[in-house]
Amino acid sequence: MKIIVLKQNLMEAINVVQKAVMTKATLPILEGIYIEAGEKVKLIGNCFDLGIEYTLDADVQRQGSVVIEARMFGEIIRKLPDAPVYIEVLEGFKVRIECLNSYFEIRGMDGDTYPMPPVYDSEFTLSLPQAVLKELIRQTIFAVGNDENRKIMTGVLMEAVQGELKMAALDGFRMAVCSSVIKEDVNFKVVIPGKNMQEILRVLETSEDAVTISMAGSLVSFDLKNCRIVSKVLEGEFMNYSSYIPAQFETVINVNTRELEESMERASLITSEDKRYPVRINLSYDKMVISSTTEKGLSKEEIQIENSGNTMQIGFNPRYFLDALKVINDEKIKISFTSPVGPCIITPIEHDRFLFLILPVRLKS
Repeated sequence: MKIIVLKQNLMEAINVVQKAVMTKATLPILEGIYIEAGEKVKLIGNCFDLGIEYTLDADVQRQGSVVIEARMFGEIIRKLPDAPVYIEVLEGFKVRIECLNSYFEIRGMDGDTYPMPPVYDSEFTLSLPQAVLKELIRQTIFAVGNDENRKIMTGVLMEAVQGELKMAALDGFRMAVCSSVIKEDVNFKVVIPGKNMQEILRVLETSEDAVTISMAGSLVSFDLKNCRIVSKVLEGEFMNYSSYIPAQFETVINVNTRELEESMERASLITSEDKRYPVRINLSYDKMVISSTTEKGLSKEEIQIENSGNTMQIGFNPRYFLDALKVINDEKIKISFTSPVGPCIITPIEHDRFLFLILPVRLKS
């Protein structure tokens, strides 16, 4: 194998596929990146739960394949000057890397022994703009749980039903649900590991270019212009999240999203990460007073609201509120409160494409 490739393009490909490479594997080849030179150059990382294949343009002078230890390869390319990189596989899978005045020879491995991500016949397929899928993931991923004893909650539900693609995540303290219209008349329900969704989110662009989602058995794949990601799905039944959404509310307010976010940010400077000190919210008929008091000090701030219900005092972990507010693009939002000890619901005013549920923290009198 002999190729010449731009350093910047190669580095981008390495950064993407490296996320699917094992760091501590029983077999050394599983800690490597597979490189194949054909009409184009293909890089692959595969840890069995997640496989990523990235294709890039290059000057292919001799076809072939090799596996290179991912960490060392990535560090070498990262430190090279911004210029074309010359890579050649020599006898015994020794790999020569040259760039301007820099020269390396490192040990490679036989590409024929590398375990490839699975290729399968799809049971369901749908396409949508990358920007739409990116937004769906962005507005749910923050609510994924991390309790390995409740494995199903460490994933994101992806469900197609009645011309909509829905995503949901919850961790026992908050929940995120969002949706988008799709063209395909397909019905499926899978739960994708949250850590894999994070990598898909990083690869997606904010563009109208299509991403094709395909499913078969325990696998789901995301095909982009120059990248294919294959993920295993989690086993088990996801919670009936719609049953957690209250139907009746005691207080409903409209508030400016950025004003509330900035006020919460300032209040959280006092509470820090200490869960003993929630942010206290006092709702009157025309304003919301956000305050926090800890051993470090206190803060207090008020913002204007429109209140169509009762007054209320309620406490929240500010981080849960901020995680939701940061992924909202709408200028104004509606927040519906059930009671001082019940969940609140954050929804848009002008559409119904997202819903965030947050459980309160019981305030000390």
